[in-house]
Order: sequence, then C-alpha cells, then structure tokens
Amino acid sequence: MQHSTGAGRLQLPEKPREYAALIDGRFIPARDRELIGRDNPAHNHPVSLYPKATPEDLRDALSAARRTVDNRVWSGMSSADRARILLKVAALIDTHRVELREIECLEVGKPIGLVDREIGGAVAHWEYAATMARHSYGDTYDTFGNDALGLVMRNPVGVVSMITPWNYPLMINSQKLPFALAVGCSAVVKPSELTSGSALRLGELLMEAGIPAGVVNIIAGTGLDLGEGLCTAPEVDMVSFTGSTAVGRKIAAQAGEKLKKISLELGGKSAQIVCADADLELAAEKVALGATRNAGQACVGGTRLIVERSIADSFCAAVQAHVERLRIGDPLDPETTMGPLISAVQKTRVEGYIKEGERDGANRWTMETSHAKTLPGHFVQPTIFTEVRNDMSIAQDEIFGPVLTVTTFDAVSDAIDIANNSRYGLAAGVWSTNINKALQMGRRLDAGSIEVNTFLAGVPELPIVGHRDSGVGSERGRNAVQEFTELKTIQVQLSPV
Repeated sequence: MQHSTGAGRLQLPEKPREYAALIDGRFIPARDRELIGRDNPAHNHPVSLYPKATPEDLRDALSAARRTVDNRVWSGMSSADRARILLKVAALIDTHRVELREIECLEVGKPIGLVDREIGGAVAHWEYAATMARHSYGDTYDTFGNDALGLVMRNPVGVVSMITPWNYPLMINSQKLPFALAVGCSAVVKPSELTSGSALRLGELLMEAGIPAGVVNIIAGTGLDLGEGLCTAPEVDMVSFTGSTAVGRKIAAQAGEKLKKISLELGGKSAQIVCADADLELAAEKVALGATRNAGQACVGGTRLIVERSIADSFCAAVQAHVERLRIGDPLDPETTMGPLISAVQKTRVEGYIKEGERDGANRWTMETSHAKTLPGHFVQPTIFTEVRNDMSIAQDEIFGPVLTVTTFDAVSDAIDIANNSRYGLAAGVWSTNINKALQMGRRLDAGSIEVNTFLAGVPELPIVGHRDSGVGSERGRNAVQEFTELKTIQVQLSPV
C-alpha cells in the first residue's frame, strides 16, 4: 500500500542542526537566542535547534512585512516578475529535496522512504501558485451611460500571519505562502515549535530565489508566546491558520476583535463510504492508507469507514490485511512504512481514545508487530474498531492517530446520514463503480473535499475547504486569489465628449 522510494538509510546527527530565523532579510542563528530543541520522536535523540523568537523579534518581523506592503516592494512588481521568482523557489525546493525530506523525517518521524512524495507536492504547489500571479485581476463596467465608468480592482490583502502545524510542515506552508505571494501579499510565518526546520530552511531558499527583504519573515516560537501578537497586531491584515478546531476558535476570536480577515483549516473526521459495487481491492488498500498515513496524523485522513453491510466482514478483513503489511518502526530505515506519533502527549491522547472505544463496547483489533519495540519513541499500533455506534467518542472526535472506526449501512441514504452526523466537514471518500450513484452521494455529503474511487490524491488546482467545525475559507486552487485579496471599486465621472 505504501512503497519506499528507495532512499538510503538516514543516520541520526551527532549533534543537532542549528537553524536561523529570517527577519527583514537577516538571518538570526539559533545561538543568538534562547534555544528550542527538537528530538526525533522515534529515538528521543536531539536533531534540531531553533532560535526562540522574542517579543522584539515578532515586532521587527511584523514591521518589516508592513513596510514592504506600504511601500509596494513586492506588490508593485509585475506579476510576471513575481511568477518567475516563485518558480525559482519551486526549483530550489526540488534541488534540495533530499535535504528537506531528511529534515521532515528527523523532526516529524515520517519514514524516510515515503517523504519524497510530499516534497514533490510542495514543488507542485509553488509551480501552480506562480501561474496564479498572472491571473489576479478585477473587472470593468462600461454600463453607466456615456459619462461614467466603473473599475473593480483586486488588491493584495496586505500582511498575512501564517501559523502552521507540525504534521506536514513544508506541505502546509506550500499551500499558503506561495499563493499569498502570488497576489502580492507579505507574510510572517510561524511554524510549529515541534517541527520548524523545513520552514526555516525554506526562508534561506526564498532569499536565494530573490524574494525582497522583509516580504517573508519566518520565526520560531510557541503559540502561547507569539499567537496573540500574530492575530491582533495592527500591522496584520489577515491570519491564516491550520491546526485544531479548539485553537482555531481562539484565533478567530482574537482576530475578530480587530476585524482581521481569517482563513482557518481545522480538524476533520473524514468518512470513506464503500459500496458493494466498488473495486473492493483498491478501496481496501486506500482505506488502510487513509487511516495510517503519517501514523494517522492527517486532518484529511479517512478515519471513519462506512461500509455496506453485505460486504462488511470480508472488506474489513481485506483492510486488516493491508494494515498488516505495514512495516512499523525506525523512520530512518527506508523499508519502514509507518513511524511514531509526534510526541508523548499525542501518544497518551491516542491511547486514551483506544481505551474509550473498548469501554464503550466497540470490538477492537490491533496490529501486533515487533519492529518498533526496541525503540524508545512514541509508537502506537494501528487499531481498527468494528461495531461502532455514531455516538461513541471514537466515531466523533478527531483522534489524530492510526485508529479506524467501522460502521455498516444498508441503504445509501443511511450511509450519507451517518457520514454527515459529525461536527466536522473537511473531506470524504466515496467508493462505487456506479459513477452516477457516486456523484449523487458526493452532492449530498457535507464535506469540503470529496474524492471518488481514490483517497489522499490532492492536487494544487483543487481547493481544500472546511465545512462546519472544519474551518472557514479555503486553500489552494484559483480560489486562493480571492482568499488573499480584497476588492476596491473606482467609479469615474467623465466629461461629456
């Protein structure tokens, strides 16, 4: 189901790598600030050191971004020039893909043999965003009579604070930053303090590509220290956040007090509906993948299986067989296909939900493996629960671990009702060879991104959209032009000819 790229075995560094923050075109090395350390989550071995941003650093970063907006340093360039620079960034990410995948493996715990797909996805997002630089335009109205004219202009929103999570650090930055840059915005980026390395390294590549000083600023620190300033500072025009729904609500409240524009990509509890007429072998492979990719730490992961009752037993056995093919263990080993969870806190959270599922009466199957038992890290074995009621916590809460719940249905309408009975609405999958039925189901599912006969096959052309508790606004696609711009109208009174 998940295959290695053939990357060689990665070694733990003898000493942690030091990264530098980027503020107004200057690099601030880790040794010049209080340090934030990161351990590899499989070995508990130090791998990274980041400079912890001070309040002054945050003010400097915001001031630099504001200056570049007010002076039109970036937005005043031609869209063709901005596009060329974004393409240079894409090329540099591609050139440094081995280094970047090693950073993600060491900090996130992703298997080294599987990260390359994400790096390629990041490249694709920068390349696609470059095309959007030349497709941000307004409108004209020549309908007001002989002596009047109307213009609708689409301008960059200004300074965007970007707060990104730990699970897909380079990819999620690449779903935000290049699109904001394409339309002329400036940014202050704060990656998760757990996995800041790829974002800080990206800052160096941005400067190498020719991004003017101050247009992009990247700082490391905690949300507790920096979050409020990033949301409420007068220099900020918009906040773009990816993370939990609970934190998203706090950000929305803080930004809302100052009437900042917001874009929130939040939690998910995505359902995969499998009908009896589906390609069941392919569906079983993708269902197993959707529940276990990145050890289940994906907001769009398919963590709820809703399967037609007549095939439920055999299909669950097929999913289980695919899960059993996983090689769980050292992410530095190119043969590994599932690594650890991000932290001890996350491991405790996931294990707590597994115990809740058992207490609530669901039937539990857990994969047995010895691959990870010799490592000290935060490993949790893939778990499948059957006989799950929709009111159980394991069916309703975002667990963020390799846990799949199974519910059966008889009628298609029941499947849709079960899938929609969730406070989340981020993604969903439909499996049926009857394309008419699949599309009708897709129309009735209340989720922002629906995939038919595939899963986790996202492309930069299609937006990510959250419904209900899964977010506000969208990312990627041509709609990103609207997300990072605002309209201005100019009405002109002309002298009579």
